[in-house]
Amino acid sequence: MPALPTWPPELSDVQRETLLRESSVWALAHGFTLLPPSPSDPPTSTIAAPLSLLPSPFPRAEYEKARRIQTAYNALYARVALDTAFLDKVMQDVAPVDAFQAELWSRWKEIRDDLAQPLQLGLFRSDYLLHTEGDRAEIKQVEFNTIAASFGALSQKAGEMHRFLAQKTEGFFQPPRSLLEDKSAYPLNRSAEGLAGGLLGGWAAYGRDKAAVLFVVQPGERNVFDQRGLEYILSSKGVRVIRMTFAELGANARVGPEGRLFVRDLEGAQDKQFEIAVVYYRAAYTPDDYKSAKDWDTRVLLEKSTAIKCPSMALQLAGAKKVQQELAQPGVLEDFLLGKDRPAVGLQQSLTQQDVDALRDTWTGLWPMDDSELGKEAARLAQEEPERFVLKPQREGGGNNIYRKDIPGHLAKLGPGEKNGYILMELIEPPQGVHNWLVRGGEGIARYADIVSELGVYGVALFGGDDSAAVNAEVGTLLRTKGRESDEGGVAIGISSIDSPILV
Repeated sequence: MPALPTWPPELSDVQRETLLRESSVWALAHGFTLLPPSPSDPPTSTIAAPLSLLPSPFPRAEYEKARRIQTAYNALYARVALDTAFLDKVMQDVAPVDAFQAELWSRWKEIRDDLAQPLQLGLFRSDYLLHTEGDRAEIKQVEFNTIAASFGALSQKAGEMHRFLAQKTEGFFQPPRSLLEDKSAYPLNRSAEGLAGGLLGGWAAYGRDKAAVLFVVQPGERNVFDQRGLEYILSSKGVRVIRMTFAELGANARVGPEGRLFVRDLEGAQDKQFEIAVVYYRAAYTPDDYKSAKDWDTRVLLEKSTAIKCPSMALQLAGAKKVQQELAQPGVLEDFLLGKDRPAVGLQQSLTQQDVDALRDTWTGLWPMDDSELGKEAARLAQEEPERFVLKPQREGGGNNIYRKDIPGHLAKLGPGEKNGYILMELIEPPQGVHNWLVRGGEGIARYADIVSELGVYGVALFGGDDSAAVNAEVGTLLRTKGRESDEGGVAIGISSIDSPILV
């Protein structure tokens, strides 16, 4: 990574406390917040979201590359979701050892030939770490998220906060002059507007201006302000948003004779039902979201309706880690991106070998954990060189991976065939010696940390119907920064801070 002299700038105790106070007040004033643990209902207090006092350096060329290739990634995963045979092939290996994926796949198979809505909506996020080799630092993909890609609203606020702090504290918070003079060193990020625009596009495609957008949420959600940020943008455009858990939907959702989805709005007019244009899932990605078979039945009810799903069950399956590994096999990516029979999914021009190469360049080593020759190689590597790898199950939400020396012992505890539910991924080695001041949510204390930053790029894809009406766009970024001592990430689980980049 290009050198950034004396980063972060040296701060006296008074200066650091000033930044801490100003960032905390700005966060609370602008909704850069989370609910506290065990919040009251209705809520009476908030805490500032986990944040960094300063933006973190990120190489400009790699940041721009990540944004540039997002539409190709959107097209790739849209095409995966439309390829029933490919998903079946992948899930046949995963289902015997992963009950959650098996249930999702089984339920989808039962209804997929009779779905009333061909359109699908994806609000994606492709996540990257910088990988260093010698003096080079390049983005390498960690994962591609097809469901509940969060923090779009808070990410936009992080960049706004850091620009405010740079102006407010002029005189001691001073990046190198070359960066101050280059306004693009603080990249403009409109991720909240971009993601809300994706939902608005799905609502418009549905074509009934009185219909609402349904947010399916988890009970006791603390990250409510990130979700509400998208709701308030939709509301400003005249679109009603209704928030419900699976349990609430089980009692208040129905599908009419024409397949249209209706729900009773518990937050507004309780005696009135509203037609739903778009179902936006900020839940449903973990087994814990399905408390009973009734919740699965509700998921199927929504899927069978004419509402546009974000994501559909197929698109959620497309985000499985095993799909990521299968795409890395020789010729598979080429088929999805260059195959003549693949749908255009909103691309203005045809994809080329250059796009294939650009996506492959972001991948690190990926192996199946099965009985194939590659699987046998993975088993050997996991036993002999575990320090090079991470073992990843088919799970979202953070906190699920097995790292380095813990891999052999974890594999030894798995029953026959259970390892097939995992992939082995070569570890990414982030740059050394980058620091920042990080503040945990609600703590009010800044700690100096040797940091690792993970860049997420948001994408929107509306596809599955007439290609001429399809949408494919890159709509902003998220930077999450954590201390190097933690292998796992995740703001929601208390490890990472929401950051913004300063481009070098």
